[in-house]
Amino acid sequence: MDKYCVIGNPVDHSKSPAIHAVFARQTGQDLVYGRCLAPLDGFAATLRRLVDEGYRGANVTVPFKIEAAALCTRLAPRARAAGAVNTLSFDNGEIAGDNTDGPGLVADITRNAGKAIAGGRVLLLGAGGAARGALLPLIEQGPREIVIANRTAATAAALARDFGRHGVLLRGGGFGAVAGAFDIVVNASSSSLAGALPPLPAGVFAPGALALDMMYGEQPTVFMQFAAGQGAGVRDGLGMLVEQAAEAFAIWRGVRPDTTELFRKMRP
Repeated sequence: MDKYCVIGNPVDHSKSPAIHAVFARQTGQDLVYGRCLAPLDGFAATLRRLVDEGYRGANVTVPFKIEAAALCTRLAPRARAAGAVNTLSFDNGEIAGDNTDGPGLVADITRNAGKAIAGGRVLLLGAGGAARGALLPLIEQGPREIVIANRTAATAAALARDFGRHGVLLRGGGFGAVAGAFDIVVNASSSSLAGALPPLPAGVFAPGALALDMMYGEQPTVFMQFAAGQGAGVRDGLGMLVEQAAEAFAIWRGVRPDTTELFRKMRP
């Protein structure tokens, strides 16, 4: 039976084993998927152990995604652009890295929420690893414009310059520079972990806008509550989690599972 796991610290809370168990049953794949707690200073050693024990691949969660990218012998273009890896494949001594977070986000927006990204204005809140991982897949959808807003304006501006060569109008700056209404607003910042709301101006949500928070929990985040109060449709990060897992499963097994069944189980 092929072995996979999710590596992180902490990792006990991860829903990935349950998600991949559903995918395996659905597709008839013979595999086992578990959790692997890596010491904060021992990710590389943990990775070597998994390879030695015959694992076929692993997902990577916080705080190891950037370190994982540095340890790969081969990177997919979207992982190289993100500078971070969340999906590892082990084969013939090679460690291949990919990043399925961005594709998971795009799939949740376009497939599950039914919201087109093409031709729209997108506001991306935050300029850290989560935002970087989302940018190239968002750009590939052909939006009219992407604005990156961050507390440190220089970080957002640098991120916009890094991805500016891909042919989509891309601007980055502080929250105070955000102007106009947006069709899609994605909170890729860590503000929801602290129960805080990014300082968004009035009128940031266009009619029919979608607001998506990459965080998820039992209750709507402060960002989601604010967006709903402004008339936007809201989603948390659970759909993105499921869709990025399906993308990783397809990389490993060559078949993409249907996520509909899993959504019914997790969101009855």
